[in-house]
Order: sequence, then structure tokens, then C-alpha cells
Amino acid sequence: MIGLIKKLTENMSYIVFIAFIVSQPNSFKKIIQKDKFQRKDLIILSAIFGGFGILGTYIGTEINGAIANTRVIGVMAGGILCGPFVGTFAGIIAGVHRFFINIGGITTIPCLITTIVAGTAAGILHNKSNKENRWIYGLFAGIGIESLEMLLILILSKPFTTALAIVKNIYIPMGFSNAIGISMLILLIQNIFQEKEQIAAKQAKLALEIANKTLPYFREINNHSFEKICEIIKEAIKADAVAITDKKYVLAHVGMGSDHHSKGAKILTGATEKVIKYGEILALTNSEQINCPYEKCPLKSAIIVPLKEGEEVIGSLKIYYAEEELVSFRNKTLAVGLSQIISTQLEISKLGKLKEMANKAEIKALQAQINPHFLFNALNTITSFVRIDPNKARELIINLSTYLRYNLELGDNFVEIYKEMEQVKAYIEIEKARFGDKLNVVYNIDDNLDIKIPSLIIQPIVENSVKHGILKGDKKGTVKIDIKKLNKDKVKVIIEDDGIGISEEIIKQVYEGTMKGSQIGISNVNNRLKYIYGKGLKMEKLNKGTKTSFTIKRLKG
Repeated sequence: MIGLIKKLTENMSYIVFIAFIVSQPNSFKKIIQKDKFQRKDLIILSAIFGGFGILGTYIGTEINGAIANTRVIGVMAGGILCGPFVGTFAGIIAGVHRFFINIGGITTIPCLITTIVAGTAAGILHNKSNKENRWIYGLFAGIGIESLEMLLILILSKPFTTALAIVKNIYIPMGFSNAIGISMLILLIQNIFQEKEQIAAKQAKLALEIANKTLPYFREINNHSFEKICEIIKEAIKADAVAITDKKYVLAHVGMGSDHHSKGAKILTGATEKVIKYGEILALTNSEQINCPYEKCPLKSAIIVPLKEGEEVIGSLKIYYAEEELVSFRNKTLAVGLSQIISTQLEISKLGKLKEMANKAEIKALQAQINPHFLFNALNTITSFVRIDPNKARELIINLSTYLRYNLELGDNFVEIYKEMEQVKAYIEIEKARFGDKLNVVYNIDDNLDIKIPSLIIQPIVENSVKHGILKGDKKGTVKIDIKKLNKDKVKVIIEDDGIGISEEIIKQVYEGTMKGSQIGISNVNNRLKYIYGKGLKMEKLNKGTKTSFTIKRLKG
């Protein structure tokens, strides 16, 4: 038995070593690193892992007419790593091969059944496991499958005495070697998945560096700024050409092909039109897929990603290469990150329009509250979520868009309280994404509040509680927002936090209108309330935190 263990361990090492060689080419990595396998990919992976199963049979050791083998290593590793399709078909490939090389053998039928069952079971385990524990599932599943095989040999193989002798000789060696081999092969292939995550992290970092460089050109969007943005992206990612379009026209094209993909021209390719129409990323690996009507176009592969404003596609970012098959996972990851960042920066660029709307001193003061640091921190937060949680990044982009759009619409208009609270909640969600469970917000808002309030009254107070109350402390904190209907013509708003508490000196400056610096927004709110209603804020320093309240009255006429 010891000799057989050594032999099977040696065979297991051969399979793991060959698997290591097979897994190194970029062609294999491109398949295994995909977020979603295509049918062609599944067939290729089934053939590869089924081939490992066949190899395990061929290098096996004959024992009493049976073959002590490492066949299920490849089959089960393929299923656990790549899913039911790969596991099942790898099992069929290896199992059918085992059947035909020894038709009528004493263990042929049990081995055929067990190999197919092993692949199917491994596919099920793929859905129940995760990347951290798949090797453990593989270890115990390998022992379980070998136990099943031994049981089938005892039941189906004749004569029973020979079957029993086979089981006594091979059960422990095969159970040990196959279980260890499955775990080792899973860990080996998972290194490629980890490499994928490392690539994604590096590309996210590069995308953020590009965002830092391009940010100045988004402040005043024009034809020249789009060209500079494309130049920065092209140089940073070593592409052969980069273009930005709106829904119909090329806004900028830098690099090869600029003689016919020219600024101001209509979009030439159906691929770009498809991305704009459906809002999905498109990877083009050859010139036929690009299908440029210009016969001598030097661009041979491309990634086209949509640029969005909220849910609406407003254009596209196109990254081109002069060689075919250069669209890798690395390039696609970076392109997706860049599209998210550019979409966000296009939203932020609308801040420039605030200057045109600042006709009154109150609005100018409120504009100062839109802190550039807050905006850039929000952008960094969104960027960090692009890789780890794209859906959360999308939600934050929408929240930032809501926050900015509300400020863009500022004026001396009155708005519904619920409309005002949409902007407050958008701001809160961005801050909660940055600071996690350090910030908690409780809303207690009455229904049927049909009274209007001046725009941008509540948010500056909430921001003051967050920035100067909660986040200046070392512990977690809560902001409570209560909006109560006193009668049909009056509503009371209370914002209370359990932060470090406001000083009496600050309260005095707010009341007197002498506040300067980062808390000017709350002073502005107090002045506007006094001007409109004759009474401003009531601010109280609590034993723990600050309480700010005011009353809104329905205005006549």
C-alpha cells in the first residue's frame, strides 16, 4: 500500500505540474479570467479538464485488473472552479474514455459512473462554495467520491472476492492522492483568479491617476478639453488612439486614424452606435468587427464603453489598438473604470454653471458650501467602488448627480419638503459610503406635508452636524432629522446629533451674522429664515451634541 501511495502521489504531481504549464499561456488566462464564460470557453475548459482526467487514467497503476488512478483530480477541479457545464462534460469525456480503453473490465462500469457523478457533483459544489473555501470542498469531495467508487466496485464488480481485494488495496491510496490533488489543482488555478483581482486593483489605481490628471479639463468643457482628456488617457494606457463621442458626433479623436475619425464628424461605425443604443461595453478583437468604412483604417481592435448621465447614455469612450486581439481583461477593466469616472466628472463639470446662477449674495454663499474637497472625495469614493461593487458605484453616481443637479437649480424658489429631502439623502448616502458605520442617520418625517420651504435650507444644517459634530469625534455618531407637522400651516424641523457639540461662540456668531469660514452655510440659512419668516434658527448645545431647529409657516399670497 505504501508503494501505491508513493506511485499515485507521483502521478498526482505529474498532473499538477502539467496543469501549471497549461495555465501559464495568456490564451488560457484570458479564458479563465472572464467574468462570464461563453459557450466556446466552456467547451475548451471541458476539454482541458477532461484531458487531465484522461491523463490520470493513462498514468494509473494496474491492481488486480483495476486501474489505481488520479482521474477525478482534473474532473472535479474543473467543475468546482468553472461550474456545472465544465464539471459534467469533463466527467463525461474522462469517464467515456475510461470505458472504451477497458470494455468489460472488472471496474469499468463503476469507474464510468463515478467519473461522471464526480464532475456533476463538482459543478454543484461550484455554486455552493466561494473562492476562499473551494479547495476545502475539493479535499472532502475527493474523499467522498472515492468512497462512492469503492462502494460501486463492491456492488457491481464480480467476483466479489476480487472486488473486495481491489478496494482493500486502492481505497486509501486513491482517496489520499485524489483529495490532495484536487485541492492543489484548485489552489493552482485560483492563483490566476487572484492575478485577475490584482490586475483590476492596478487598473483602478491607474484610472484614479488619470482622473486626477483630467479633472482640470472637466471644469470648463469645450472641444480643446476633450482633446486633452483623450491625450492623457492615450499616453497613460499606451493605446494607439482614444476617442470620445456624444450620441451622434466625434467630440475628440487623438492618435491613429484621426484623418478619418475626425472631430466633429458623424460616428462612423455601427459598433459605437450599438454601445450608445444599448449602454453595454463592447470589445472588438479585429478590423472586421470594428467595420470601419475607411478601407485603410489602421485600427484593428477596440474597446467601446458607454458614458452615462444617470440612466441615460450620453456618449462613448473608445480605446483603439493597431493590432488584433489586444483586448485583454486588463484593458477592459481599465476602460470600465474610466467610463465611470468620466461620466461622474461630466456631472461634476456642471458646477461651472453655478456661477451663472449666483445672482444673489445668499446663493453665492451657498455656492461656497459646495466644497471642492467634498466633490473630489465623493469621486474617489465612487472610483473605489467601481471594482469591488459596481452597483454601489452606480448608486453613488446617481446620488452625486442628484446632489449637484439640485444645487444647479438653486434660486429663491420654494420647493416641496420631500424634494429638499431628496438632496439631503443624496448627500448623506455619499458620506455614509465614505465613512461606513461611523455615521448613522435617522429620519422621522411626517406624511402629507403639503407645505413648501425655501430651497437648500435643511442640507447645510445636516452637513454641519456631520462635518463639525460627528466626524470630528473619534466614535460613531447619529444624526436625527425630525420633520413634524404642527398644524395645517406650520411645520417644525429638528436636526440633532450626538457629536462633539457646538460652542457658544459659534452660536453667537451665527445669530449675529458674523460667521466666516467653513460654517458660513448655516449662518446663511439663519439669515434667509429671518428674512422670510422673521425668525431664524434655534441652536442648542446639549450634554452630548447639538440640536438645531426652526419653524416653517405657510406664506400667504
